[in-house]
Amino acid sequence: MFSLAMRSLRHRAPAFAASFLAMLLGATMIMAFASMLDTAGGAGVSSADEETLVTMASVVGGWGLILVLFAVASTLTLAVRQRAAEIALLKSVGATPAQVRRMILGETAVLALAAYALAIVPGLLGGRALLTLLQDTDQVTATVQHAFGPVALAMGFWVTFAASMGAALLTARRAVRMRVTESLLDAAAGPRRTSRKRIVGGIGFLLLATDLAVITATVMRGEGTEAMQTAGQTSIWASIGFALLGPVLVRRVAGLPAAPLARFGGGSGHLAVQNIRRRAHQLAGALAPIILFTGIGTGTLYMQQIDSAAIAAEGAVPNDMQKNIETLNLVVIGMIVLFAAIMLINTLVATTVHRRGEFGRQRLAGATPGQVYGMIALESAVLTVTGVLFGLVASLFTILPFNYARTGTAVPDVGPGTFLGIVAVAAALAMVTSLAATGRTLRTPAVQAVAV
Repeated sequence: MFSLAMRSLRHRAPAFAASFLAMLLGATMIMAFASMLDTAGGAGVSSADEETLVTMASVVGGWGLILVLFAVASTLTLAVRQRAAEIALLKSVGATPAQVRRMILGETAVLALAAYALAIVPGLLGGRALLTLLQDTDQVTATVQHAFGPVALAMGFWVTFAASMGAALLTARRAVRMRVTESLLDAAAGPRRTSRKRIVGGIGFLLLATDLAVITATVMRGEGTEAMQTAGQTSIWASIGFALLGPVLVRRVAGLPAAPLARFGGGSGHLAVQNIRRRAHQLAGALAPIILFTGIGTGTLYMQQIDSAAIAAEGAVPNDMQKNIETLNLVVIGMIVLFAAIMLINTLVATTVHRRGEFGRQRLAGATPGQVYGMIALESAVLTVTGVLFGLVASLFTILPFNYARTGTAVPDVGPGTFLGIVAVAAALAMVTSLAATGRTLRTPAVQAVAV
């Protein structure tokens, strides 16, 4: 089965590209931030510098770890589901569940090891850039030398490998439990129901976000900048919760404009409506990064704006700790923007390219390339609106409690400019990526696309 796994990787390289890039970027991020721990343990590092470096590695690296785990699990699940027909064929010719599981785990192990090896140099360069940022903002002494040693290498390996293999086990468990007929149906239209574990997980993250929001508004009220310790996490948990509930959101919320699209959208509108109804799980993969991008980015940026405005209203001069927190927030935003953007692009490309056969059948049935483009544009618009909507709701888990804890008022005195900028970037990424991938797919003749 390992030999089969290697041949499958070579034959289906595009299908595994999203998972590989998620692992690669995740390992790079983890090693870059973990190198701050190596640096903190170097000779001649003062206690103040050590505290700053450890805080940067722990806080930002911890949030990054959660996002990496979620991204790898999402992309790997998508890759395995796209091979449902292949797995069903293997079962029909006698492959046992254990053999299928070993194949999936073998593929994932190879990807994780390759991603880790290729991430070492970018992780080293990223760590140096992070230390330079801290030194340029006078948070770490200029004489501190960057170290990239055993902590960064070990954390990069174990986090990447453990996250990847854990995601593979979960994905393989579902794949091997399905009967051949179920696998073929899953390959054709995707799962009909959202699993109970996914729903429970999504609700659990939302309850955790609610708990932290209450703590921020009550226990942390009057604590000043310290309220960020609980408020900053809240939008992350809420965004992950809504992302896990993605298939439900696609079916229930994204399906609301179905009637107008079918009536006024012509052929493209009809095709878009059918895909939204039948491919909720596949479309939910693209919805998740939009929610993460919008929710975490909006929540963290507005939290920083509220804190800066409160400091100015108090007539105080920002101290070193406050500058450190501001830098942390900006680094988090940069990390999230990059990671969510790449995750969104990877997911949309993988999902769209996999629909080559579907596009071919539509064209053979009479759909024009323009109608296919229109269908993808409408789907992207619906997903973007849905993702932005729930991303905004997730950000309010941070914004409203923190504003109350910091200023004593319910509604923050901030403008919509930041949110509109985030929405514009999310919409541009979703639309441009989807249409570009569609154009690449449509270059394949319809008859050849159906045969692939």
